[in-house]
Amino acid sequence: MKSRPSLRHALLCGGLLASLGALHMPVAVQAHDVSAHDVSVERDISGTWERYPEDWAGPDPDNPIPPNGPFKLNEPYASAYDDLQERKAAANLAGTPLANSSTRCLPEGMPTIMEAIYPIQIVQTDGQVIVLAEFLTQTRRIWLNDAMPPADEISPSFNGHSVARWEGDVLVIETQGVRPDVTYYGIPHTDDLRLTERIRRVDEETLEDHVTIHDPTVFAEPYSFTLTYKKSDYRISEYICENNQIEVSDDGGSYLDLGEEDY
Repeated sequence: MKSRPSLRHALLCGGLLASLGALHMPVAVQAHDVSAHDVSVERDISGTWERYPEDWAGPDPDNPIPPNGPFKLNEPYASAYDDLQERKAAANLAGTPLANSSTRCLPEGMPTIMEAIYPIQIVQTDGQVIVLAEFLTQTRRIWLNDAMPPADEISPSFNGHSVARWEGDVLVIETQGVRPDVTYYGIPHTDDLRLTERIRRVDEETLEDHVTIHDPTVFAEPYSFTLTYKKSDYRISEYICENNQIEVSDDGGSYLDLGEEDY
């Protein structure tokens, strides 16, 4: 059974933030003739999955590499992001890293939950796909073959409201309604945020999630990236962040509160 990554690794992505055009190939017309049983197998994305390769965030856990290179942001978001990077670097050098959602024991939200800082387990039923993330014991529900409700009927949540449909062997997921305080690599978003994912099983041991972030107010162009996972025999465990006893100082720094000595 594979060991859990370090807490330092888990905190690297902090409180962070998915379209390619839909496949225009009906399920009934596919490139090769497959039986109903074969389609069922192709549509099975269940299992426990770990990000691949293991060093996907880069060599410096205090400065994780974005999954598809630098972000192209509009102002004032571009300047604010640059300023944040400078403050993070200075705080890390001083040994007092800036607090983020993870140090506050808050869920990462979408799309960061899919970056699988710790392994994720995907459970499939006829009506939904459930993503169970060990980090912070998070749960994400994706409703199959449902229509997206009007925006004013969606209660904002960390992972937003996700609906999905199958296009051949690709699960196409649309997400809206992510809470306004959820960020992605420190980048905020507006109410116009839309995430699109295209998840497919490459082979028995490999899963891919192609994510596109749409938010024209913040991003100069949609930001797309692909997350790759390898199947694992790891057993998802309970992870209660409060056990870490991380405190946040008035200047935004974070530190580990070891409590008062009792001897």
